[in-house]
Amino acid sequence: MTRQTANDFKPEVLRLFDQYVHGVIDRRAFLQSASKYAVGVVTAETLLQQLSPNFAQAQQVPKTDARIQAKYVEYPSPQGSGTLRGYLVTPAEIKGKLPAVLVVHENRGLNPHIEDIARRLALDGFIAFAPDALASLGGYPGDEEKARELFPKLDQNKIRADFIEAAAILKKLPEANGKVGVVGFCYGGGIANFLATRIPDLAAAVPYYGGQPGEEDAAKIKAPLLIHYAGTDERINAGWPKYEAALTRAGVKYQAYVYAGTQHGFNNDTTPRYDQAAATLSWQRTVEFFKANLRA
Repeated sequence: MTRQTANDFKPEVLRLFDQYVHGVIDRRAFLQSASKYAVGVVTAETLLQQLSPNFAQAQQVPKTDARIQAKYVEYPSPQGSGTLRGYLVTPAEIKGKLPAVLVVHENRGLNPHIEDIARRLALDGFIAFAPDALASLGGYPGDEEKARELFPKLDQNKIRADFIEAAAILKKLPEANGKVGVVGFCYGGGIANFLATRIPDLAAAVPYYGGQPGEEDAAKIKAPLLIHYAGTDERINAGWPKYEAALTRAGVKYQAYVYAGTQHGFNNDTTPRYDQAAATLSWQRTVEFFKANLRA
């Protein structure tokens, strides 16, 4: 079956889906509004199904891949939710101390796509840890709609404390070299930016289309940044000019790329918003950035 892309959908439908994904409208509102763009046998429900993740189609590294070791772990998080649960992946053969990368998911929790991202990083020689922000509510439920309903119930102050704790745990792992980077997508991109303002010794941060901190917080950033934006993402991109100005004034070392014509979520290869060229290039840049800043 031919894989659908963003070009197979009207821009209005893509905007509605973005609003649905980020909780601006609910499922019912999406279906009502999208129905005017449904043609023939393609109903609004069909459009939603087509735009929703297909995890099996996009998996790049199987859980059983002999080149990695993956497990679910729990750590105490006294300032956060009490217990931090996540997916820890390492290369199967560890030679010497390895750099570590914290992987922060989108606003659906630790789903199969983010687990796959962690496995990809392990194949590149990193220790990857992907916490599940939904752990305090029972964990990722295995259903994107249920995850969408759970996410607004989180105490974001505690969740942010959990991610700060996760970075501290990675730094102290016996097999780690003490250098920690973070990569995050959408919600996780915002968390990556946030962590850069709160962890002075963070070695690198890579936010993908994430919300930006304010000027005062931006001035606290010590870590080098690699920032990825989608070309058509007006909602997130609106905050970039002020953020860029704040980073420049503060003397923060950063690189920023806007991938023309791409949708918010272009790196997520489970949905039609995925852009293969932009995702491939941005991921190459991300891995090279981590190698340069975490292995030195």
